[in-house]
Amino acid sequence: MSEMIYYDHAATTPVHPRVVEAMLPYFTQVFGNPSSVHGYGRRARQAIEQAREEIAALLAVDPKSLIFTAGGTEADNTAIIGTALALREKGRHLITSQVEHHAVLHACQHLQKMGFDVTYLPVDETGMVRLPDLEAAIRPDTILVSIMYGNNEVGTIQPIEEIGAFLRERGILFHTDAVQAFGVLPLRIGDLPVDMLSVSAHKINGPKGVGALYLRPGFPFTPLLHGGNQERKRRAGTENLAGIVGFAEAAKIAASERAERVEKYRQIRDALLSAWAQEGISFAVNGHPTRVLPHILNVSFLGIDTETMLMNLDLAQVAASSGSACTSGSLEISHVLKAMKLPEERTRSAVRFSFGITNTLEEAADAASRVAQIVKRLTRA
Repeated sequence: MSEMIYYDHAATTPVHPRVVEAMLPYFTQVFGNPSSVHGYGRRARQAIEQAREEIAALLAVDPKSLIFTAGGTEADNTAIIGTALALREKGRHLITSQVEHHAVLHACQHLQKMGFDVTYLPVDETGMVRLPDLEAAIRPDTILVSIMYGNNEVGTIQPIEEIGAFLRERGILFHTDAVQAFGVLPLRIGDLPVDMLSVSAHKINGPKGVGALYLRPGFPFTPLLHGGNQERKRRAGTENLAGIVGFAEAAKIAASERAERVEKYRQIRDALLSAWAQEGISFAVNGHPTRVLPHILNVSFLGIDTETMLMNLDLAQVAASSGSACTSGSLEISHVLKAMKLPEERTRSAVRFSFGITNTLEEAADAASRVAQIVKRLTRA
């Protein structure tokens, strides 16, 4: 039987063995509630603050500006809804793009039900937001813009520096969902014109259920969760102690290995595309040709619908994804590919392969061969 190949790291990643090792004592030995004043609690609090300092150092920000959350979705919701509620007397208009993660899109739709107005910017055929479109959408009552750093489906990297500089000149707050960019791009928030930035642990070989939101000090913010005074009264609830420790360990490992990982992912991507070209199968790459996250490859195998391709890949022991939502057992056409206005034959046949630390270049040749065999068999049928 063929070895299983996991090409769905954009969905989630295996926890790094060193991360598991770092977390273990915080389940059984240092288990105190970080809000408790006794020794058990103080040791737990110390672990959280050390993790906060380590992640903040990697992001080049003040540790006090980091809020630990239950993941990227909560970080996105906290940034968008919390800021909108705090600034609603100033204005009720927000701007985002049509290709955002649903954690952003659904948060914006929730605000629309509360009386806010949201503009969803179009993108070009590569999935890129156009600055003239953003400029045209700005209104006197615009209070917040949220544009993702790198797209989770096609990997397109947005012009965050240019967008942020443009918004800063106009005094409009800027949030970016950097969940997919974290770990593969050099994210130094101190060098970026952003006011809020979301990251998640389980995309960088950390545990599920923990993320962080960078919140630039000095502007109003309304917490979403109410209860205790944790996270400087910005996020109530007993902290995920072991998860936060694991997050910091994963972030340190990812930072130290980033250059090697990125090079490997690029080589795997190139190997797959080269092999498929040599096999003579019909395919089209979706997303920006150069401004793309190195670990994401979105490909349409023309003439084969996505669901059929994914089922056959699974049977061939290759785990991939559509990158889009599954409803009632059938795949919806990706909202990202729709927004890019790609031909229907491409939107209905797109598959996302995403790479991680368990993948090898040697494995890529085997994966490419399995994919090519499936495509040839299905297009002959």
